[in-house]
Amino acid sequence: MEVEAVIDTGATMVVLPRDIVEELGLRKMREVKVRYANNKVETKPIYGVVNIELKGRSANLDVLVEEKGSQPLIGQVLLELLDLIVEPKTRKLIPNPASPEMPMMEILMAKAYNSRYAVRMSAGC
Repeated sequence: MEVEAVIDTGATMVVLPRDIVEELGLRKMREVKVRYANNKVETKPIYGVVNIELKGRSANLDVLVEEKGSQPLIGQVLLELLDLIVEPKTRKLIPNPASPEMPMMEILMAKAYNSRYAVRMSAGC
């Protein structure tokens, strides 16, 4: 299915209207609290798993569901998974120039100085 969506760099998840989710036959996975731009908080269902392709790159992820006919949105989670950015001058979605051929994932790990010893923390520390 091909869907037109708004890229919203202020949003976190992919948002799809209920009619598209039903047409895709997705399954309800869980519910989450959502805070809207006007600070209104609601509980919304998460459905999955859907494969989304954008700019020749694809990822599997869950989507947040809004009412039928609402505007599909692409948020930061998908943009990060696909390593896509919004080019500021043109406001176009492009592959990250640092990794134009395929998405690059960053894994940031802290290395313990003395990794042979475990530290146990207890309440009140």
